Amino acid sequence: MTGGDVPTTGFVDAHAPVLFVIVTGDAMAGVSHGCSHMQCNARKPKSGPWPMATAAEAAIGLRESAPAAVGSRNRNREVLLRSFRRVINTNPVLQGQSEAAAAAMATTTKTFVLYPSLGVGHLIPMVELAKRLLAHGHGAVIAVVDPPDADPLSAAAVSRLAAGNPSIAFRLLPAPASPDAAAHPVKRSDDTLRLANPVLRDFLLLQNSLPDALVLDMFCVDALDVAADLALPAYFFFPSGAGDLAVFFSLPYLYPALPASFREMGRHELVRCPGMPPIRAVDMPLTVQDRDSEPAKVRLRQFKRIPEGAGVLVNTFDWLEPGALKALKEGVCVPGKPTPRVYCIGPMVSDGGKKQGHECLAWLDAQPKKSVVFLCFGSKGAFSALQLQEMARGLESSGHRFLWAVRAPPEEQGQFPEPDLDRLLPEGFLERTKERGMVVKSWVPQAEVVRHEAVGAFVTHCGWNSTLEAIMAGLPMLCWPLYAEQGLNKVFMVEEMRIGVELAGYEEFVKAEELEAKVRLVMETEEGERLRDRLAVAREKAVEAIQEGGSSEMALAEFIRDLENRNSSSENGGCK
Repeated sequence: MTGGDVPTTGFVDAHAPVLFVIVTGDAMAGVSHGCSHMQCNARKPKSGPWPMATAAEAAIGLRESAPAAVGSRNRNREVLLRSFRRVINTNPVLQGQSEAAAAAMATTTKTFVLYPSLGVGHLIPMVELAKRLLAHGHGAVIAVVDPPDADPLSAAAVSRLAAGNPSIAFRLLPAPASPDAAAHPVKRSDDTLRLANPVLRDFLLLQNSLPDALVLDMFCVDALDVAADLALPAYFFFPSGAGDLAVFFSLPYLYPALPASFREMGRHELVRCPGMPPIRAVDMPLTVQDRDSEPAKVRLRQFKRIPEGAGVLVNTFDWLEPGALKALKEGVCVPGKPTPRVYCIGPMVSDGGKKQGHECLAWLDAQPKKSVVFLCFGSKGAFSALQLQEMARGLESSGHRFLWAVRAPPEEQGQFPEPDLDRLLPEGFLERTKERGMVVKSWVPQAEVVRHEAVGAFVTHCGWNSTLEAIMAGLPMLCWPLYAEQGLNKVFMVEEMRIGVELAGYEEFVKAEELEAKVRLVMETEEGERLRDRLAVAREKAVEAIQEGGSSEMALAEFIRDLENRNSSSENGGCK
């Protein structure tokens, strides 16, 4: 990400309990270089408001009323204050807001720093968690690691998220890239997050006071060391389902005992994990298919450290995954070691924010109810030119209306960020289907599309965000998992919940005839109606969970109570 790709501003609503700060690369580098030795371990006062300060001063933990430092420390302080004030005074968005933002912080009950790993798919649910915490009167800041080699598409998505959520403070933490440019992307990401630890530590120390807790993404396990160093409670936020968590908790212990790697076990050989139906080895995450590979070693190390957290917030709800939750609560997923408490606080899905005004929404407005098949595969979902042509033939043969988000093939994205539809799709396809289909380049406002009354089915990569959005919309899914834990999600949706159907061949190549057949099944048959009936029940239970008195609302309240008890014990000399 560069300054031009992602706003180096936070955005704040004067009524939101967050402090606003602009973090530029130069300013943050100055903080990291000049003040890494500062100790600011004071917590928020037990009673009374937060001390008043300008946003810049509060952001770096310095107030005019604070005792003056001496020597170079004092000079560093003045340089930093001038730098932050200069940025604020030249930005019209911030003028006149800093005192209001600081005053708003006085109303917060607890303050959290949320720390997502790299990738938009992990940032989106963190934004939803921040909104949930804000709605309950707590303060939330999202610290976004900003390596120099960040994906431009991800940068644009972060920009949209920041602009669409003005009540949330986004802080960019410039971090070094992995020193091993030739390593697997999983290893490079892990390196970057680990190398970001000093910047995260400085950022936390330079706040007006330390937050009440640090909430880590599932892959930010090395930040546990920062939390321990600062005596901060560290919780994990798991943006996927409880079934995925049960599998990930089990893998570091189960995998070494297996006779072979998942890739060697054969397409139909089953793996049994507590709390989940039998899983085909091929449906295990791609990164752990080869047990001795670099990405597998990284992931197994990460999975093994997650139970070190004080607890895990999971983006699911009790009714949806009872088997997995039972296994987690009974401690059978982490043999011989304590399992942290699991708080099911979902579903948390985006409401789409501000209306995007995308042309596809106007097109949907003109279509009959439940008549459109929507195809979208997340921020990284891309197919070969051959597969795109096969998909086009299947859609055309189905005879159904469709809205299709198409990305450039992976091998072309460096040269052609946007797909050349005329070249990639069959000759004449766009012309022949223009009356009943719409193909959009790269991006659509998915959260708005899945809720649109014209959409009747969702061809999806089975990312958990997408899965929950479909459940909340009562939308049947045609499952085409591509990467990460999506194969596990497919198993859950197709075999346990029976709210989706599998597209055969997804592991390698889905034929046009298969896509046509499954579209017709969902859109035309009684089996498709049964999918909708089950989804209607799931949607009702999801809504109940997040209403006042619902299971997820109660779980969030329990999390806050447990945190209060933990912090109270710490202040009285107990262990966290």
